[in-house]
Amino acid sequence: MEILIVEDESEIAQLIQLSLEKEGFSCRVGRDGVNALRMFQEQPPDLIILDLMIPGLDGLEVCARIRQKPGTKDPYILMLTAKGEEIDRVIGLSTGADDYMVKPFSPRELVARVRALLRRSLRQGGQHQVTRTQNFIVDVEQRTASRQLNSQEAETLDLTNLEFNLLSTFVSNPGRVWNRTQLIDKLWGDDFFGDERVVDTHVARLRKKIEPDPANPLFIKTVVGVGYKFEDSAVT
Repeated sequence: MEILIVEDESEIAQLIQLSLEKEGFSCRVGRDGVNALRMFQEQPPDLIILDLMIPGLDGLEVCARIRQKPGTKDPYILMLTAKGEEIDRVIGLSTGADDYMVKPFSPRELVARVRALLRRSLRQGGQHQVTRTQNFIVDVEQRTASRQLNSQEAETLDLTNLEFNLLSTFVSNPGRVWNRTQLIDKLWGDDFFGDERVVDTHVARLRKKIEPDPANPLFIKTVVGVGYKFEDSAVT
């Protein structure tokens, strides 16, 4: 899971980053509102920890602009502030924040709040989804994927966010043929700018992680002149 920390106080930013990375999260840090928006556009995170009082654009403006961007990844936003008045909390939540914490805060509670937000399925608009095929198990909510080695053992796959989304797309639609444009729409949406052949690169990387022999793939098959399809028996 990718988390963007937007906090101008170095000690607080470092404390948050160390606490989250200790729990296995991947973090980036922005120091002001303008930088935060740029980092969001470059690589949309799964969750943003956003301080209310930051230089440039304040946290409320950053939150509002992120929520107004159609077609982009819709991250959870946990807002931080040194103010404790209810009006600040109401304004923050009405702008689009999902949760709110007042400084000083417990790093332990912060991690718990982050985990609680990421467990929600509101952004996906559905319930906890686990997709199984004969050889793979993909948990969309927990963002974990594994490959069955035998009837009793499974290997956890170490995937990037994009590789996970690509595998999830394939596993959810076994037998379907996808062309590059369809995969780009599915994975990047309107944010994609570049050569559609980048899909081939990510497919090749995913094959190296899930195929016994990537040069002769069993699961992700190339459909010449069209694109790709995933072959594995679905499990109900």
